[in-house]
Amino acid sequence: MELSIDLLKLILPELLITHFDLVAHKTEGGTLHFYFEEKKDTPKEERHRTLIAHGFHKEIVVQDFPLRGKSVYLHIKRRRWLDRATGQAVQRDWDLVAQGTRMTVEFAAFLKVLGQYQS
Repeated sequence: MELSIDLLKLILPELLITHFDLVAHKTEGGTLHFYFEEKKDTPKEERHRTLIAHGFHKEIVVQDFPLRGKSVYLHIKRRRWLDRATGQAVQRDWDLVAQGTRMTVEFAAFLKVLGQYQS
């Protein structure tokens, strides 16, 4: 069963759907698992550099609000880029992404959790 992006925007944070691709999903008993990978789009704040996609950080798992009595877990892989000129590793600054957006308390907490995983 393929999940519609429009449907996902109704049940998950839209920013998650905007910046990440849903690569898999599964149901195990009373638990839903959604697997996301950050899109290959270069961070806007780093457009002045020549970056190449350079793999992912370790997957993090965030528990989201239950749906229809099922637990929901978001498995998120954040992308890492490499500056071609300096060899420096670069990642998206989620604090900058959050600035200027209108968000719920729940989504602000989600971004806070996402920002805690810098390695």
